Amino acid sequence: MESVSILIVDDEFSVRDSLTHWFKKDGHAVDAAENATQALHLLQERPHDIVFLDIKMPGMDGMELQERIHAIDPGIVIIVLTAFASVDTAVRAMKQGAFDYVTKPVDPDELSHLVERATRQQHLERENARLRETIDGLGGVELIVGTSPGMQRVFELIQMVARTDATVLIRGESGTGKELVARSIHASSTRRYFPIVPVNCGALPETLLESELFGHEKGAFTGAQFRRKGKLEMADGGTLFLDEIGTISLKMQVDLLRVLETKEFCRLGGSRPIKVDFRVVCATNEDLQVRVKEGTFREDLFYRINVFTLDVPPLRERSSDIPALAMHFVTKLAQQMDKRVTEISPAAMEKLRNHHWPGNVRELANAIERAMVVGKPPRIQPQDLPFLAPLVSDLPGQALADVERNHIAAVLNQTGWNIKAAARVLEIDRATLYNKIAKYHLRETRNGS
Repeated sequence: MESVSILIVDDEFSVRDSLTHWFKKDGHAVDAAENATQALHLLQERPHDIVFLDIKMPGMDGMELQERIHAIDPGIVIIVLTAFASVDTAVRAMKQGAFDYVTKPVDPDELSHLVERATRQQHLERENARLRETIDGLGGVELIVGTSPGMQRVFELIQMVARTDATVLIRGESGTGKELVARSIHASSTRRYFPIVPVNCGALPETLLESELFGHEKGAFTGAQFRRKGKLEMADGGTLFLDEIGTISLKMQVDLLRVLETKEFCRLGGSRPIKVDFRVVCATNEDLQVRVKEGTFREDLFYRINVFTLDVPPLRERSSDIPALAMHFVTKLAQQMDKRVTEISPAAMEKLRNHHWPGNVRELANAIERAMVVGKPPRIQPQDLPFLAPLVSDLPGQALADVERNHIAAVLNQTGWNIKAAARVLEIDRATLYNKIAKYHLRETRNGS
């Protein structure tokens, strides 16, 4: 067995002497103290792995000393050793974090096994702590860049809500980084060692979304050849991130509300209830209160998810963050693309600053990526950014809808009306793009009407 450092605290010389002899025989380093004061001095002089602690002692008793030891080093293993056993003292000692409670007289072999178990437990806890530090260090969450007042407020709210289990509704325009905010909330929460499971509610039709969320049993529908876990089960212990929640149907809203209320559901085609424990974070680029008034979003579901609201500002409202964001994407993409682009020229940066960015941070990231593809090292020049739309003041309309319409039209024309390519550039699905085309009558514009 590995040698450890042991401290024996007991007012009886015979106990201290016997235990010291036994543990030294096992190869351990042993110190002994006859009272709490001596014990505290020894603990401050050198570290100890295990403390055998008597309860009944003159002056400070073992219960108080146990609290003092935990304050000095919570990692020390404490084993309570006493001739005055009682249920109350045992319960109190264990509640205060004692590893075990042993009554005198004791068997030397029993104590050796106890030290061995305590040492294994201590190693496991230290290894867990190291693994948690490693996981925390890796993070797995992309850095949120921004020093503007709006983003500082977002950071404050993330830290405020992360340590709770409150349901969060993240609001913001498309491309502002709502999923990144959701991942940051999860990474700062006590659930961070479990997965965050994203569900893009707007990308799936109702039937597929239902199967995606709830999973299904074999034979539940045509083509269901195997049992499949849904996102709800996969999120157990962690966080369920429902992106674009405003797009789900009224039927799905009813089903989802029941799960959020009961944390229980059945797979499609199944009858056995499955209990789950997850935190819910939702995101939307729509005004859900307007949807509630229109009757397309349930009021009870809205109040269920609108516990803590976090608004992510659009890029045009935090233009001071554009230089830092642009350089962040340059550094990140240079590594991924193996390109030696390290700078953005002042003129190019001015062009980035002056763009309205209807697609927000996502559009900025795409602009930098395209510039790095066509540009020459070591810096991005204004001619590498020809696809940026003109300033909003040069556009025929000032409203956000006008800006969005012109931006989508520019991308469609740039891609030769290749819907798949345009949707990829805009980072939306093709169904959404078709809806936008119909909404803004862009087919008529394209045909010259």
